[in-house]
Amino acid sequence: MAASLSGGARGVLFQIAFYAWTALLAVVSLPVLVFPRPVMTAFGAFWCRSVLWLLARIAGIDHRVIGEDSLRAAPAIYAIKHQSAWDTLMVPLLVPDPAIVLKRELLWIPLFGQYLARQGAIGVDRKGAAAALRRLARDARRAVEAGQPIVVFPEGTRRPVGAPPAYQPGIAALYAALAVPVVPVALDSGLYWPRRALGLRPGRITVSVLPAIPPGLDRRAFMSRLVAAIEDESDRLAANRHGPNIS
Repeated sequence: MAASLSGGARGVLFQIAFYAWTALLAVVSLPVLVFPRPVMTAFGAFWCRSVLWLLARIAGIDHRVIGEDSLRAAPAIYAIKHQSAWDTLMVPLLVPDPAIVLKRELLWIPLFGQYLARQGAIGVDRKGAAAALRRLARDARRAVEAGQPIVVFPEGTRRPVGAPPAYQPGIAALYAALAVPVVPVALDSGLYWPRRALGLRPGRITVSVLPAIPPGLDRRAFMSRLVAAIEDESDRLAANRHGPNIS
């Protein structure tokens, strides 16, 4: 289907399918809200898989993961480059049972926010300064103690491909407070599902899981190493983009 449609048409069809399917699933699965968190986590992963299936069939976008040997079973923080709405969909497939750090406003969305909260999402007030960072560290520590990996998009919002990095203090606060390894993750999703754009480009998104940064570095050394790892690899992926691969 994707090869015969323009990028804008693919985007419109996918948006229609996405919202219709998500609304239907949100209603019929309401009883899931009363089940324990592992059930909610499994349901969330199912929703993500189904949406990515729709994206592949309608828009011709699939993905691959490289560097999977860097994924960790022990508690860790995953710091993921954020270029596209696609990035949030792949998280539960890459990192089992994640506690995802996200803007707290998402938790206020009817039904959707309840599902996020029941899955253990950590809401953060992006304007809350020091107090917000303390709450973030407290909530993340509880998740780690429960055996959950933490997932954070360290720039806080989607950034266009090639834009200068804009890393926020939250990732450094988590690194210092939790004393667990940080796994950098680079990607090139913005080439195929651009930020704030309706058009979709068929192709294969690459997610690159990089070697973990051990705990114990000072703030400056940690941030320098994290930014260099994610940005250099994301730039490399963008420069070696893969063409369409789904008919």
